[in-house]
Amino acid sequence: MSATLVETLPGPPGQPDIAYTPNPETYKIRIHRRQQSEELSKTLPEGFPQRLDSPLVWDGSTVSDTYKWSYELNEAELEEIHQALEAFKKTGKPLGEISRETFPLGPLHSTLRSISRELHSGHGFKVVRGVPVDRYTREENIIIYVGLASHVASIRGRQDSSYQGRPADVALAHIKDLTKQFDAHSIGAPAYTTEKQVFHTDAGDIISLFALQSAAEGGESYLSSSWTVYNELAQTRPDLIRTLAEPWAFDEFGKLGPPGYSLRPLLYHQPPQDGDPERLIIQYARRSFTGYWGLPRSANIPAITEAQAEALDALHYAAEKHAVALEFKAGDIQFVNNLSIFHARGGFKDSEEKQRHLVRLWLRDEELAWKTPAPLQDRWDKVYKGVTAENQVFPLEATIRSASKGNQKLE
Repeated sequence: MSATLVETLPGPPGQPDIAYTPNPETYKIRIHRRQQSEELSKTLPEGFPQRLDSPLVWDGSTVSDTYKWSYELNEAELEEIHQALEAFKKTGKPLGEISRETFPLGPLHSTLRSISRELHSGHGFKVVRGVPVDRYTREENIIIYVGLASHVASIRGRQDSSYQGRPADVALAHIKDLTKQFDAHSIGAPAYTTEKQVFHTDAGDIISLFALQSAAEGGESYLSSSWTVYNELAQTRPDLIRTLAEPWAFDEFGKLGPPGYSLRPLLYHQPPQDGDPERLIIQYARRSFTGYWGLPRSANIPAITEAQAEALDALHYAAEKHAVALEFKAGDIQFVNNLSIFHARGGFKDSEEKQRHLVRLWLRDEELAWKTPAPLQDRWDKVYKGVTAENQVFPLEATIRSASKGNQKLE
């Protein structure tokens, strides 16, 4: 199935010529036009750093030379995991009760806690490899995944608020091509297609993905340091840093009542305070400003500006320039600091035998969590606030999240 088969609707009046998939020629033309016709600021917003220095600043071409980003589980650790699985199954508890206590680990616990420290104050990502997915059932694999994740970050976020028509804290999402099961008009996010995903962030502190199966071809995972991207733009285009730090109209795609959008920046600077170091956070998904397939940008909300259109492309191309590619193998678990790293995905092809299938958790470590910027607090509350063990649901089969369903108004 191709996106060209999908009817597209016009966005708001004045919306720039920009699509979900970045176009390098359009980007170059826009840069030239703006530089010729506008007086672009040559200074950063007050208080913003000229440059960030941290292990969170890295380049994909060299990061593997200085940082071992994968951790291979050994036989003793695999036995720890198996025993923890059996211990949890013996409790008879629902999956929402999975925790460090009900999924008990030995020495591997300390390793996973060190990974959490790496996520929050090191390079910001780690891949744990070697879970023998073929040994276990789908439910057992999910128990293992959620159990291991609970030792990295104990708080699980809500990715949907209903399941099979009933209120629920849906804690697990499936990332899989569903174009053969659903009409294109009902798909509003590339997670459910074979198309590439451009660089973006999700909601929440830590994004984790577990590969149940890899694609027959393609589907590479790309990570890029948003701190490196910031440093490049701060040096070359401080006017775009100003644009990113101003309020943007995020399309809510009918999920909220009037006005149908929320206003907040994409970029947040946190100076050193109360023992916390200086931090920088970029939070955005490109489709919120361009639409995607069954969720075109709403016609009755403010159009983005030419400066914002250029900033979106600048983020993507700078992230692409500095990205590292991580091949997803079955049994891999990827943990990413969503506050300091952009992620993307290459397009892929499935076969009858190999169909790319990931499951995702949104996590938070109450011990090491970064302070949430005030404009993001409402969004973070929708993910983390009020999630209870008894109300958590972990679907075993893939479906489209409510927030990503197209061609409908969502309550």
